[in-house]
Amino acid sequence: MHIDIFSDVICPWCFIGKRRLARALAADSDIAVTVRWRAFMLNPDMPAEGMDRQAYLALKFGSPAQSRRVYDNVLQAAEQEGLVLALDRIPRTPSTVAAHRLIRWATEQGLADPVVEALFRAYFQEGRDIGEPAELATIAGESGLDAAAARAMLATPGGEAEILSEDRSARRIGINGVPCFIFDGQYAVSGAQEPEVFAPIFAAARSGALTSSAAQ
Repeated sequence: MHIDIFSDVICPWCFIGKRRLARALAADSDIAVTVRWRAFMLNPDMPAEGMDRQAYLALKFGSPAQSRRVYDNVLQAAEQEGLVLALDRIPRTPSTVAAHRLIRWATEQGLADPVVEALFRAYFQEGRDIGEPAELATIAGESGLDAAAARAMLATPGGEAEILSEDRSARRIGINGVPCFIFDGQYAVSGAQEPEVFAPIFAAARSGALTSSAAQ
């Protein structure tokens, strides 16, 4: 079974959804799975330098009270998955184009998952600026990649177009929020769903129904 995961590394529900999918897969460990992380940007028009976090929250939610209500739900859900999010440590909301470029590059080297995990941790738990190429190169090195090569890749122009194109393609097929999990190119599950939501799809994969349907 192949899973395309559309996500953004500044999306807390994507971090939570990653954990829930992992729990679901652990419960069905007899299924052979491949995963590809796909680019989606919550803020495709974000300036390259990012935005002050408090200014961003005010623009997005309208008031501190509304922002607190939204993130209280996020924090509770994260805690249920064993994640402690340090949202108050985030100084800026970054553009994620460069982070998605790093994920794409890591995919070519078979290390996308550790890089995605490290990016989530860096942003939501450590308050690091994952919009800065130097920080991204450091994260790449911490994830088993060559930090100098990552820095050189990020300094090479031209990769942004591919990320923007993938984001637009996601929206064209109806993806308007993340995480979104697409199984074998045909079944989509949107949102950070509980592990049991995946069970019928895994059962179909186990029985061969997904493969049979895809071949029709």
